[in-house]
Order: sequence, then C-alpha cells, then structure tokens
Amino acid sequence: YLVERGSVTVDGVSLTIAGVSDRSFEVALIPETLERTTLGEAGEGRRVNLELDVIARYVERLVSGFGEKGTE
Repeated sequence: YLVERGSVTVDGVSLTIAGVSDRSFEVALIPETLERTTLGEAGEGRRVNLELDVIARYVERLVSGFGEKGTE
C-alpha cells in the first residue's frame, strides 16, 4: 500500500511518501510539521500509529477480481 508520492498517516499526521524500500519508507518533514506535532520527538525504535492510504486499498480490491472466472 506504500508508493512513492502516495500518502501515509503517522500518529495522525498525513504525510507524503518520499521513498519506499522492501522494509521501510521515507517521508520529508518540514520544520513547521516538526514544531506542531510530536513527530519531532520521534526517535529510532519509537512505536507510532500508521494508517495506510485508503485509495490504495480500494484499488487493490478493484483489481484483485480481474482475471478471475466470470469477472472479465
């Protein structure tokens, strides 16, 4: 569900994804976001709440039926 230039919500803050690898993703945080949220206090290993892009979930659901018998 994570794609570059897609979105992810981290601890309630919606962010644009700057990069994705097999086991991680990157976001770019501007000073204003760091000052107005708790993300500036986050360090390596800190647990955060993640919410994935709902549009990606809908797209997966739509395309998962393609190619199955009776859906062509």
